[in-house]
Amino acid sequence: MKLPLFQLDAFATQPFAGNPAAVVILPDWLPDATLQAIAAENNLAETAFVVPGEASFGLRWLTPEIEVDLCGHATLASAFVLFEHGYTARSEVVFNYPGGTLTVVRDGDRLAMDFPSRPAQPIPRETAVGDALGAYPVEVLKARDLLAVFESQQQIHALAPDVAALAKLDAFAVIASAPGEDCDFVSRFFAPRAGVPEDPVTGSAHCTLVPYWSARLGKQILHARQLSRRGGELWCEDRGSRVRISGHVVEYLCGEIEV
Repeated sequence: MKLPLFQLDAFATQPFAGNPAAVVILPDWLPDATLQAIAAENNLAETAFVVPGEASFGLRWLTPEIEVDLCGHATLASAFVLFEHGYTARSEVVFNYPGGTLTVVRDGDRLAMDFPSRPAQPIPRETAVGDALGAYPVEVLKARDLLAVFESQQQIHALAPDVAALAKLDAFAVIASAPGEDCDFVSRFFAPRAGVPEDPVTGSAHCTLVPYWSARLGKQILHARQLSRRGGELWCEDRGSRVRISGHVVEYLCGEIEV
C-alpha cells in the first residue's frame, strides 16, 4: 500500500526552522503497531496520521515511541497539507481526535488553531525540578506538564538540563518559561519520557503557557517565541476555556511511503 507522506516545518517562515512534522494521509486507520512503526521510521518529534471524511478528518499523533494526547505543530502541518493539496475546499478544517474536536482556519498568511486551555496550578518548588533543569525556577506549576518559570530570557537560553533526570519527574514533560525581550514570553520544552529530549516548537505547551502569561501580563493577545536551536514563533490568544495558537508552515518534502 502506497501512502502520501509530507514533511513540513511548523511555526517557521523558512525551511530548517520551526518544528518538523510528518503527515501521513490514510484511507482508514491502520493497526496501532503499524502507525507506531511508521512514526519510529520517520524519527521526527511527531508524525500525524489523517483519515479524510466528508465533513471532518480523523487525526492522531505519534512520537517515535508513544502516541500523544495533543500536538500543536503536527496539527498545524496537517491542516496546511489539507488546504494546500486539495483535500478540502472549505475555509476551516475540523479534526476529530481521541480527546474531542479541533479546528484550524486561515489567519492571513498564517494558520490558527483552536485548542483547549490547560491552566496549570502552583505546586511546591521541589529541588528535583531545578536539579534536572540545572537552574532553579522562581515558581513551579503543573497541568499535564510541569511549568518552571524563570526571571529572564537569558536563563531559558542557558538551560542545559539533565535529560535522564527530567525523565524521572512525575509529568509528561517540562516547560521552562520566562518573560521575553522582544515578545511577551519565551519557552523551551523537554519531553524525554515521550522520546523527545527537546521539542523545537510545542503548540500543546501553549495550552498551559497562554493562560499563565495572559493572567500574569493582564493581556489576552500574546506573542511568543520558543528558544530551541531551530526556534519558532507563535501568536496566541487567551479565550477562556480555549486558546488560539497561530503560526506559519513551510513544506519541505512531498512523497510516498509503502507499507
